[in-house]
Amino acid sequence: MLSDILKGKKLVLASKSPRRQQLLRELGVEFEVRTNGDDEELFPDNLSMTEIPIYLARYKALPLIGKLKANEILITSDTIVWCNGHVLGKPNDENDAYKILSLLSGNKHTVVTGVCLSTQSKAKTFFATTDVYFKNLSDEEILYYIKKYKPFDKAGAYGIQEWIGFIGVERIDGSYFNVMGLPVQQLYTELQDFVQDT
Repeated sequence: MLSDILKGKKLVLASKSPRRQQLLRELGVEFEVRTNGDDEELFPDNLSMTEIPIYLARYKALPLIGKLKANEILITSDTIVWCNGHVLGKPNDENDAYKILSLLSGNKHTVVTGVCLSTQSKAKTFFATTDVYFKNLSDEEILYYIKKYKPFDKAGAYGIQEWIGFIGVERIDGSYFNVMGLPVQQLYTELQDFVQDT
């Protein structure tokens, strides 16, 4: 079990996201939340779809690695939504959310999460991808969701665990939890390997 492998180690999750905290908690491990307060999500223009979240996960780790204790393992991650060759970030306002959801309507997009595991002396990165297929959403459905759920803190302007996921998502190929923000099955396996290699 992961909790046995982690004996003597302490997990640190660098995320304010309640969804990521919930998903990590469901793995049955104890952890501390520690963030540096920097939500900047800038990245070089030449990165590929899978390189972007890896870059951002590493970037989030940099200010915290120097503060880690010898027995601590830091988990940083970032999730992007990729559609028609572009990253769809968090919407700025209701109009922006409407534009993003209109683009996702009747379309396929890919959710990519990059994860970085770090100690004082080493780091390991990995990513997970999930293809999500939306039905054609009506304007009424899009506007209802935006008004009621205010998805301004979510990449791609939606949460799959919310109303729009129930009525709008026709199918997914890949990890459902990755779309929520953390590929927990893969993280479970990668953490085991990371600790055993330490």
